[in-house]
Amino acid sequence: MRVAILTSSRADYGIYKPLIRALYADDFFQTAIIAFGTHLSAYHGQTVNAIEQDGYKVDYRIASLLLTDDDASISTAMGLTTIRFADFWQAHAAEFDIVFCLGDRYEMCAAVVAGLSFGVKFAHLHGGETTLGAIDNVFRHTITMASHLHFVATDVFAKRVYTLLDDQQANVTVTGALSLDNLSSLPLLNIGEFKDKWNIDLDIPSILITIHPETVGAGQNIIHLQEVLGALETLASTYQLVITMPNADTNGSVFRQAFQTLGQANSEKIKLIENFGTQSYFSCMQHASMLLGNTSSGIIEAASFNKYVINLGDRQKGRLVGSNVLHVPFSKTAILEAVNHAAKAGPYTGENIYFKGGAAERIIHTLKQL
Repeated sequence: MRVAILTSSRADYGIYKPLIRALYADDFFQTAIIAFGTHLSAYHGQTVNAIEQDGYKVDYRIASLLLTDDDASISTAMGLTTIRFADFWQAHAAEFDIVFCLGDRYEMCAAVVAGLSFGVKFAHLHGGETTLGAIDNVFRHTITMASHLHFVATDVFAKRVYTLLDDQQANVTVTGALSLDNLSSLPLLNIGEFKDKWNIDLDIPSILITIHPETVGAGQNIIHLQEVLGALETLASTYQLVITMPNADTNGSVFRQAFQTLGQANSEKIKLIENFGTQSYFSCMQHASMLLGNTSSGIIEAASFNKYVINLGDRQKGRLVGSNVLHVPFSKTAILEAVNHAAKAGPYTGENIYFKGGAAERIIHTLKQL
């Protein structure tokens, strides 16, 4: 079977990795990797290099990302991505039996929509989820509507996909969260190894922080940012703050510049990371005291590391969450109170509602039944 993987960022590549390993290890599949989006941006760390460093060939590179990130630039980047992929699918659509796509990014949506008129059969990972604080919610459901196969994380999401498609016979497989397969096979760094690699000492009480702008009600982002900065300045007196940089979303550069200014003013306690990669990111999560931000990794993976998550604002609103997730508004006072609450609670001891185990194997099994 001829399979392709659409990957547009460090985030989706990290999720894909167990599946890519399984596909490459099975002679039944001929696998190609198509890299685009922030993977090809030096501004975002040129993360396409991480794919090659893992030993995989990047078969196709499709550049379409703009450096600016205002509303018009995001729309223009979507249009450009659609045009570039229209050319790509015209030349290559017949080469693939199934093309994997993942999540809810605007770049991914554009690449998928461009393939519809060429009859590309897409397999969508993480459909059926809801993120009401991001326009990505629309993109996710659009990708679901455009896809032939659906691999979802929970039964709840499967029901939503059936509803969206108005088809109870749709090819939907509940796999659990694919990214959690990484945790059983990924050798994590101990504190000493992490310090040697990143010059960050996680023996110091630390908070792992990933904060993206909201893309619904984006006009409030500057107000949100000021509240966050006030909270981070206070937290830096007690914790080391390890901040991973924002996505290429509307106003992402404003957040990025503010974090850079904050880090320059207190480089001893505030560490800025463009791209950890999967191993180092999960290693940091393991050794950190807690997570703070509005990233899906807090919702999906943190519980497997027994961590509490202070989830900011509405970007992840609508997702299923475990009892380790503390929802707070973009308020300095609320953030500080939630951090204190999480610190007093100690390690999270509940389950991870997204864990099923063997997600990649379930996907492989489904493909072989086609």
